[in-house]
Amino acid sequence: MDLTVVAYVIYLLISVALTIWVARTLSSNGKVFLADVLHGNEKLAEAVNHLLVVGFYLVNLGFVTLYLKNSDEVANARELFEALSVKIGVVLLVLGVMHLGNVFVLNKIRRRGMMEREQTPPVRPQGWTPPGPGPWAAPAPRA
Repeated sequence: MDLTVVAYVIYLLISVALTIWVARTLSSNGKVFLADVLHGNEKLAEAVNHLLVVGFYLVNLGFVTLYLKNSDEVANARELFEALSVKIGVVLLVLGVMHLGNVFVLNKIRRRGMMEREQTPPVRPQGWTPPGPGPWAAPAPRA
């Protein structure tokens, strides 16, 4: 069997396994974070979590398959390991960047929600003051 095909098979097995492991880990540990971002709405957090996982799978598995082609022939074991290390390293970097991007966006949403919840007037109203004379007041009658 050609070593290039062996490299493809090993690359696909490792990349798909890593993608599944990262998606499951993020899904199970992200539920609490999403519930906080969405103000305790557990049902909505579960739905958003599922949608994020599906998107994560689609983007990462799409990238893994597009990045499959190797421009150089793999002639020996050393070249096999070199090709695999570059390809799997890039896949790991893409997984990490996607994770950090998701956390960044969700944290911005969370912060915005926290600011909206915590906004209170700086001074409690003490009473009502009638408007005084000003440009909006009716002119005084002339005598």
